[in-house]
Amino acid sequence: MNEPGTEGVLLDQETLHARLDDAPGWLQDHYRTFRESMLGERDGSPFPCYFGIDVEREGDLLYAACASTTDPTALLRFRDTLAEYLDTYRDHADRAPLAVFFAPFDDDATEAEYHERLWHVLEFLHVHDPEPWPEAIPTDPDDPRWEFCFAGEPMFPTSRAPFYDERLSRYSPIGLEITFQPRAVFEGITADTEAGQRARDVIQTRMEAYDGVCPHADLGDWGVESDREWKQYLFREDETQSPRECPLAPTRAHPKAPEPLLEPGAWRRLADDARSPREAPETAAGVSDD
Repeated sequence: MNEPGTEGVLLDQETLHARLDDAPGWLQDHYRTFRESMLGERDGSPFPCYFGIDVEREGDLLYAACASTTDPTALLRFRDTLAEYLDTYRDHADRAPLAVFFAPFDDDATEAEYHERLWHVLEFLHVHDPEPWPEAIPTDPDDPRWEFCFAGEPMFPTSRAPFYDERLSRYSPIGLEITFQPRAVFEGITADTEAGQRARDVIQTRMEAYDGVCPHADLGDWGVESDREWKQYLFREDETQSPRECPLAPTRAHPKAPEPLLEPGAWRRLADDARSPREAPETAAGVSDD
């Protein structure tokens, strides 16, 4: 944690704050607007998720920045950062999600493009996962107990993006933002607990006040028969621009990528290959530069 730089490294809040002035402009703006939304108010209403407010205010949140949503080198570097996070977050705080800021890719990007970029990032992580899909988690996204997994750990990646007009609790003006929350951070506040149900009631009430619209129809709970986890990763605003089925089709086959790409630090070899005439190793199908 806290290796030199601001992109492609895992940072705690103190280190991010100390380095922010030297960070790329897009990252400065990304974090500034993120923090303002967590700690500020909209028309007198605080941000709906008080867990998010607490971890940002108390300095428990961890951070990463990724320079691209498509470039294989940037995504492999982020893959290593996510793996490091999963190895260390339990020692950092009781609840320590990972907020990831992605560089903006197009000022005029549509909702459909943001859905595509989100699922491209998640597919890249799945294909280049050093660990197989956990046996306890189904691979069918239509199963109510399905959730995204990486490095053997189930998690809930919730996203914000610039295309939202009304649902401002999911609005991020700079670019795509994904907060990865391992299932373990929800211990004691899941939907089947009294504390969890109280938390959901409070959050949904605050969400309606903050957004000025009813909570999204896809908002639900993991494991509930009528709810689907994947639909909550990036709420649809325009049904014509959002996927009807989960774009990710995980399998238990492992490995999916060449072994050298599964090793930590593979991004360095890929970057070296890009600067030399040697043939670079293949990455996931469909990957292209921004």
